[in-house]
Amino acid sequence: PARLGSMLSCRRRASLPAPGRYSGRIPEWHTETRTDIKTVLQQAVGAGPPHAACGDEGVRRPYKEVIDVFQGDLHRAGMKPLTFVRQVLAACVYPPLINSSNLPLDVRQRAQEELGRCVGGSVGEGNVCGLMTWKKMKMLVVQDPQGGNILNVLVNREASPRTGVLIPVPCHNKTVLSITQLGAVAVPYYLSEEQGWALQVEELQRALESAKGVCNPVALYVINPGNPAGYVQSQKSVLEVIRFAWEKRLFLLVDELYQDRVYGENCEFVSYKRAVSEMGPPFSGTVELASFHSVSKGFSGEYVCGLRAGYVELVNLDPAVMKYIHTLFSKDACSPVLGQIALDLMTDPPKPGDPSYLLYKQIRTVLLHSVKKVHEVVNSLPGFSCPPIEGGLFAFPRLHLTPKAIQKELGLQPDTFYCTRLLEEGGVFTGPGWEYGQKEGTYHIRYNTSRALFKDIMEELLRRLSSFHMTFMKDFS
Repeated sequence: PARLGSMLSCRRRASLPAPGRYSGRIPEWHTETRTDIKTVLQQAVGAGPPHAACGDEGVRRPYKEVIDVFQGDLHRAGMKPLTFVRQVLAACVYPPLINSSNLPLDVRQRAQEELGRCVGGSVGEGNVCGLMTWKKMKMLVVQDPQGGNILNVLVNREASPRTGVLIPVPCHNKTVLSITQLGAVAVPYYLSEEQGWALQVEELQRALESAKGVCNPVALYVINPGNPAGYVQSQKSVLEVIRFAWEKRLFLLVDELYQDRVYGENCEFVSYKRAVSEMGPPFSGTVELASFHSVSKGFSGEYVCGLRAGYVELVNLDPAVMKYIHTLFSKDACSPVLGQIALDLMTDPPKPGDPSYLLYKQIRTVLLHSVKKVHEVVNSLPGFSCPPIEGGLFAFPRLHLTPKAIQKELGLQPDTFYCTRLLEEGGVFTGPGWEYGQKEGTYHIRYNTSRALFKDIMEELLRRLSSFHMTFMKDFS
């Protein structure tokens, strides 16, 4: 990017409350002027590919392209679409391929099955399942897999005190905005960075106590695997959270979008729905739960403007409430038919013995074991620390900035200042931690780990990051 100083674009945007500033009350949510480094990048290089060419306007840089590790778009980051998924979709869009020997037998059979569920046997005629109950798992297929409509059911806009929802910190800022725009109060609970971003019941209790007199908490929002912190909850942690929700009569909202992206040693994804069921009475029949998954953020990586589809699975809701939710969901536009088919393929992928299985498994193995090198190098840099990255798509390492670097803000948050300098001088596009929430006095950056899939880009990314960081720490020592 060229002439960064002249491009700084400020806007007002909702942010997380100043962490740590609570004394039996909820910190106020506030707006804050910030430098939008995404806008800076777009103005500087345009909306080009992730390894975007750098506009120079005569300014010489030590790099020719910007490496974008801010976005969560896997395909834009260079990951190839899954062969099995695209082959089935191709046959659905152009049915004569079903009779072609160029496609594996299991692909042709799946395409026939999917078309058999379409009105008129064509993807152009209507839904596979629309907003009706899904064929196998009794789930609702949605375009928005992150719970907007469910929040509409839970939040009473006219209630006094206002409705409250417990949310983790760090947490994706869109979650915060979704809650506050409905007139509810986002009640932050802080994950323990010192213990690998662990979710502690004691902290949930503290957050609940802090809401007294401010709002009426009705729901607990959980992200597993974590975004942006990259943690994976243990079975013990999941069971503790379920017991807490049952005791406090809280509705569980569980974001499980990255459940297929677990790669930490001795880590295993634990489904909240399965855990509730296996706990038996009274939990299995009374804990109200909504869990979310998506082809956009899952292993398929079909991001926002691609095959946009997801599902929400609802457990233990009153039949009258379920009827209302079906009505509420049906007022929205249906997820595209091809997205629904991709969703079906995600939940029922090739099995051992199928012609497509070996290739599918090979791609998955490479994807899930490619982030360790990045983590090792980042953790080796002086002034950086990062708990093990166990799952998800992002890492959230902590920046241990010097007092001089913290004071050199120029009106920016310290981690925004760092990210802006990294973009300008190193050509690496990351996100500042304050946008996702962090304890007072701590600073972080967020980056997409999927770049580790590509050895040449990964090596260049690590070289740039290491070079810039050493120079930055020296300049502000």
